[in-house]
Amino acid sequence: MAAAESSFDIVSQFDRQELVNAVDQTDREVQQRYDLKSTGTRLDLGDDALTITTDSDFTLKQVRDVLVGKMARRQLDTRIFDWSKVEPAARGTVRQVGKLQQGLNQDLAREVVKAVKALPKVRPQVQGDAVRVFGKSRDDLQAAIKLVKGREWPVPLQFTNYR
Repeated sequence: MAAAESSFDIVSQFDRQELVNAVDQTDREVQQRYDLKSTGTRLDLGDDALTITTDSDFTLKQVRDVLVGKMARRQLDTRIFDWSKVEPAARGTVRQVGKLQQGLNQDLAREVVKAVKALPKVRPQVQGDAVRVFGKSRDDLQAAIKLVKGREWPVPLQFTNYR
């Protein structure tokens, strides 16, 4: 980093505890709701995925809607999940796995770098699962943030370590 150069990181993270709370609240609501409590629905949150198992596609959609509502109240973006196709499971049930996405994969990091390179006076650089953007003036960095925020990305992006 050169002498009076500022930087910030573009990352994709989520608050795991908030996700645990949203899943727990969803589970509690499913157990209490008249139309859902006899469906045998299970929500299993692992280290890198959430598995929903229930009796039908219709119930699965309802449970996902409840989960989305609980996540929204906790400022969690639903794009942290990469949902697989609904698959049949044991005893006539259906299952869907939502893989948790945290960090930027290499392809997405390259795409972010390419987008930021469109601006003069800023220098993006991939660093692990994040992208660091350098610039001489904070105004240039603000323009880079605005550019990145203006596009739709497959995962939620945050801007950290602004210095």
